[in-house]
Amino acid sequence: MHNLGILISGRGSNFVAIADAIDAGKIPDTTIAVVISNLADAPGLAAARQRGLNAVAIESRGRKRAEHDQEIIAALRENQVDLVCLAGYMRLLSPGFIQAFPQRILNIHPSLLPAFPGLDAQLQAVEYGVQIAGCTVHFVDEQLDHGVIVLQRALPVLETDDAHTLAARIIEQEHLAYAEAIARVLSGRYQIVGRRFLPKS
Repeated sequence: MHNLGILISGRGSNFVAIADAIDAGKIPDTTIAVVISNLADAPGLAAARQRGLNAVAIESRGRKRAEHDQEIIAALRENQVDLVCLAGYMRLLSPGFIQAFPQRILNIHPSLLPAFPGLDAQLQAVEYGVQIAGCTVHFVDEQLDHGVIVLQRALPVLETDDAHTLAARIIEQEHLAYAEAIARVLSGRYQIVGRRFLPKS
């Protein structure tokens, strides 16, 4: 059985999609061991508790990043987490956190990386005038939105799209892509060659 640790800062819609995918058997032999938020009032914590999941607030306000991250690392280890999934977690991770879970932290970003890293990716896409947008599930490394790409899903940018309508359409793809990427990683049937995530031959 694989144990997931999910980090959130807000409503956690990707967390809910992951939980639904586990319930539907799309991520086999997997359970959510703990949901952690850096904000005690994050709506996603209430959603986790409604599902009977272990939901923990580890407040980040007024704390040094490294000290806060060490407390989260301890909670993840206590719950024997195999894979950490960032689901709308709005803090950069310290190098110590990344080193504690090498190639075992996933993030989802609402663009086709390396295009439009950072905040407001959907607005960046609309303003740049791209005709194709999407989302990327990637491993987390020490650089922002940079680690090895596990999976991407693309969709057309419509003439009528603004940042909000594009974001709404991308998040539908995120909910599908994240579950599929987690299942691929937990299967262990892959190899990383350079920056490429490839099936094991």
